[in-house]
Amino acid sequence: MLKVDNLCAYYGESIILKDVSLNVEPGSVACLLGRNGVGKSTFLKSVMGLVKTPKGSVYLDNEDITRLPTYNRARKGIGYVPQGRDIFPQLTVYENLILGLERNGYKKGVLTEEVFELFPVLKTMMKRKGGDLSGGQQQQLAIARALVSEPKILLLDEPTEGIQPSIIQDIGRVIKKLKARGNVTMLIVEQYLEFVMDVADYFYVMDKGSIVLDGKTEGIDPQKIQEKIAI
Repeated sequence: MLKVDNLCAYYGESIILKDVSLNVEPGSVACLLGRNGVGKSTFLKSVMGLVKTPKGSVYLDNEDITRLPTYNRARKGIGYVPQGRDIFPQLTVYENLILGLERNGYKKGVLTEEVFELFPVLKTMMKRKGGDLSGGQQQQLAIARALVSEPKILLLDEPTEGIQPSIIQDIGRVIKKLKARGNVTMLIVEQYLEFVMDVADYFYVMDKGSIVLDGKTEGIDPQKIQEKIAI
């Protein structure tokens, strides 16, 4: 579903990503791990077209999208939940969710029950402003807003950051439900290794802008991953 070949990214004169290659199979969950500042969020932004990538290629569902602007990548089927969530605090929960329909030109005009099956708490808060929600509720809203656009692949940047354990468990359950349905692929940037081992099929570890370890999560000793992250 997503294939990245030898991607490089810069901020000014600083090299952030160095020839990064990564594949995410259709219907699977892949996680990108690493310490703060190694380039994980920049990688997701590069996939979305938010960061210039002078070298390398990005393919979505076998289509080269490397030179497409961000809005066209979204229309092609990439859903993105950035670190910090970026919900609209002055809009209601309902209004935030409706904005997620824009990718499809608001062709539905209404929200389906599916999103409320995944996030039942949102249905009770439709008239509340996004800024009045707790951090965990805002995270659920941000993920739900991305899902109503019916993406082919969902990019999640640190979905467990600053979230209480019960909400982390809820988000984990949602990810596993989506994986079981098989209609959305996921790439998650995450530091919480236990969460990764619970939800991911495949993992990548990044250090200093390069992939230093990758493999299937099934059968691997988590300590081996932790050791690479700690280098």
